[in-house]
Amino acid sequence: MRLLHWLREPLVQFLLIGALLFAVFDLRGGDTAEQRIVITPGQVDALAAGWVRTWNRQPTEQELKAQIDEFVREEIAVREARALGLDRDDTVIRRRLRQKFEFSAEDSLEAKLPTDAELQAYLDTYPDNFRGDPRLSLRQVHLGTQRGSALLDDARDMLGRLEAAGASADVSALGDSRLLPARLDDTTATEVARIFGEDFAGALLKAETGRWVGPLKSSYGLHLVIVDRREGGRLPALADVRPLVERDFMADRRRRALDAMYAKLLTRYPVLIEPAAASAAGASAAASSPAASPAAKPAGAER
Repeated sequence: MRLLHWLREPLVQFLLIGALLFAVFDLRGGDTAEQRIVITPGQVDALAAGWVRTWNRQPTEQELKAQIDEFVREEIAVREARALGLDRDDTVIRRRLRQKFEFSAEDSLEAKLPTDAELQAYLDTYPDNFRGDPRLSLRQVHLGTQRGSALLDDARDMLGRLEAAGASADVSALGDSRLLPARLDDTTATEVARIFGEDFAGALLKAETGRWVGPLKSSYGLHLVIVDRREGGRLPALADVRPLVERDFMADRRRRALDAMYAKLLTRYPVLIEPAAASAAGASAAASSPAASPAAKPAGAER
């Protein structure tokens, strides 16, 4: 009788239920092959190698144990996170998985180096990717912003006089600044852009040689310029740019291989893109239907 009395106590019942749940959990959550964490000699060697790369020395026994403990904690965290579904619908994890998948796929691709014929063909197909910087020889007359509202009129007047003098015009004594170069010989377009700006250099790449043009604007004011000589970007020989061509060729080959792989895999995955407009129209129609509306009443119900 006393036993039955104790069994009726809520606290005793709670403890018994808890003990039962613990026993069931212990039986189901014992040391199974799925839950066991196995550290292989290869993993231990990898942990030690990582320590050597970081600290330039072999780890002590205690340091190696700490590395193994950290690895075990990470493995536990990963398994528990997966059990909770934390690896799903996470953009960062999805991108990392895609990256690892593509890396593993690239490792299986044919890794042979390209031949000279393949590289030359690639260079001929994409010459603009490897051309040298265009080079310019030019003279310029600078008119500064200190001229105020007269700046543009002065520039146009100066341009007329230079056009009349032609390519032989002496500009050494003209212009407002002695800090800017009046002449540049065999200078790359990149260097011209560094001094006068991208728009300035771009205009000179299109300008007719041997003829004064302007006024061209820069951060210094206005300029009247004549391009004495312009050499287009030279297509170098393969021997001069082989590392660059090989790098681009290999990247292009990997990209094409990945495209082909995804095209093949796509045949295994039917893709359905639901039209948003149709879905919205369907939802609207359903909402307006008397059967779908709890507030709808049969005709004559309020009579």
